[in-house]
Amino acid sequence: MRWKCICAYDGTDFYGWQSQTGGNTIQDLIEAQLKRVFKKPVRIHGSGRTDSGVHAQGQTFHFDGVWKHSKEDLLTALTSKLPETVQISSLEKATDDFHARYSVVGKRYRYNLFLGYAPPTETRYCWSLGRRDLDIDLMRKAADGLLGKHDFSAFGVRTSAKENPVKDLRRLDVVIKGPRLKVTTEASGYLYKMVRSLVGALVEVGIGKLKPQDLKTILKSRKRTHKIPTGPARGLFLDRVFY
Repeated sequence: MRWKCICAYDGTDFYGWQSQTGGNTIQDLIEAQLKRVFKKPVRIHGSGRTDSGVHAQGQTFHFDGVWKHSKEDLLTALTSKLPETVQISSLEKATDDFHARYSVVGKRYRYNLFLGYAPPTETRYCWSLGRRDLDIDLMRKAADGLLGKHDFSAFGVRTSAKENPVKDLRRLDVVIKGPRLKVTTEASGYLYKMVRSLVGALVEVGIGKLKPQDLKTILKSRKRTHKIPTGPARGLFLDRVFY
């Protein structure tokens, strides 16, 4: 049996999603719970990795395992020993050809920023911009100029030589409500650190260090540059994975 799961987590105290030496990752935590339930090691496959400190509302993963009871009982068993900062929100049977990573057709991320200094209850989940003032209209203009299918090598890092740097950026919205600013993006896929670099670039435009046209020029160069900072991990959320 193949099972598709959606999970949410506060990534603050974890070293990211992907299993690594030393543990303390979301994958390690869930696999440890699966081992308790199935009485043997069970490997899970996620839609993609999230870095240390990055959060998720809709991370998707799958695993294979024979379960003779209801899916509700399996969900209960899986969540019974997880910490409050990690939740499995749904579980369902999937077809044998479903793959949490290779079946993906798109992802949605959101990034939270705070104009000024965020209150202590929010600092784990946003980028506080302090005294910096932003021109929101210019940020939106710059965001619109990046939409479409492009080689995004200038805004991210390929994790392997085989990875295609061409991504279809379908959405890059900048929405402000009071001191809280939210950047929402959807694309066919993302390079490593691409979302945080896009946000960093928009902030540079907002404070006047770069112009919207500069981002187009950097995009066409297909080269990483120190002119674009990478936004802190704590503001980033994997919102939804599309199949």
